[in-house]
Amino acid sequence: MHNYQDIQQKLQQLELKLRHELFLIIKDISPDASQLANNASLGDVIDFLSQVKLADTDLFTQLMKLDAALCQLDLGLYGLCSDCEMDIESTRLNTDPTEQRCSSCQQKYLNEHRLELRLNH
Repeated sequence: MHNYQDIQQKLQQLELKLRHELFLIIKDISPDASQLANNASLGDVIDFLSQVKLADTDLFTQLMKLDAALCQLDLGLYGLCSDCEMDIESTRLNTDPTEQRCSSCQQKYLNEHRLELRLNH
């Protein structure tokens, strides 16, 4: 079982780090960069990145995974694989607290999407 407060703290630390990265990226794009990076909801930040054509960035992906992890935590579903709904291995969650799949489902996902992933990178 996962410790709710520890997970919440890890996710909050990650959010602060990502918001700082966001500010560095958008400070020249948006006059409201500081306000957006520091005070906007994650949903608003994600929408903004889509509007300014930054949805294909690693930061966007990380923010989406963070938003999903926070929602799962609120719903009591944190740590369950989004595909098979079994527990995600603790080592995977320790490495990346926003992980959405167990190792088995992640491997299946990578195999099924390898052509798409190759085209994107």
